[in-house]
Amino acid sequence: MKNVITVADKKHFITWFLEHYELRNPEAEWLLQYLASNDQLLAKVHFTEQFRNSKKSILMSTTCVQMTGFKFYKNKRVTSDVEKAFLDVHTHPDEDVYVTLYYRGRSDCVHYLSVVENLQEAMSKATPTDILIELQVELLLDHIEQTHRKEQLLRAIDEALDRMDRDAFITLSENYRKFLQIVHQ
Repeated sequence: MKNVITVADKKHFITWFLEHYELRNPEAEWLLQYLASNDQLLAKVHFTEQFRNSKKSILMSTTCVQMTGFKFYKNKRVTSDVEKAFLDVHTHPDEDVYVTLYYRGRSDCVHYLSVVENLQEAMSKATPTDILIELQVELLLDHIEQTHRKEQLLRAIDEALDRMDRDAFITLSENYRKFLQIVHQ
């Protein structure tokens, strides 16, 4: 592993990654493109496999793996809202951001291995059991979030039917169909 990872290395990796993989959350692609377009921000971006014990981290996954699509962690708060992550990164460009990407074949990917940083401190604090528990909690939270979103959409569809609002019904039904496609990817 290299000692120094340059901004050019990170930019090259992001470009390669976006050409070869599709992120579960399409807005996350936009965030990666934004990071790659700003050298000052990219200097503060660290690709890592351990994001847990960092002040600010982003987790993204592709459609080829069964992981949460996007999570932004800052000061022990978690959101799946890409826009909030963007606003934070944009507003605080001087803060380090630790990015963890999940995609098929990453452990053998020379492009990834050329930019990933080894955070010994983070790795020594988190045991494999801790990591497994945290990932299970994330999956549970994702399930709860999806269930809540599904119930909201179904309730709104029912209300549109009750009001006999054809346009709202069509729009909400289309949103529900798109939601189901994303959930079942």
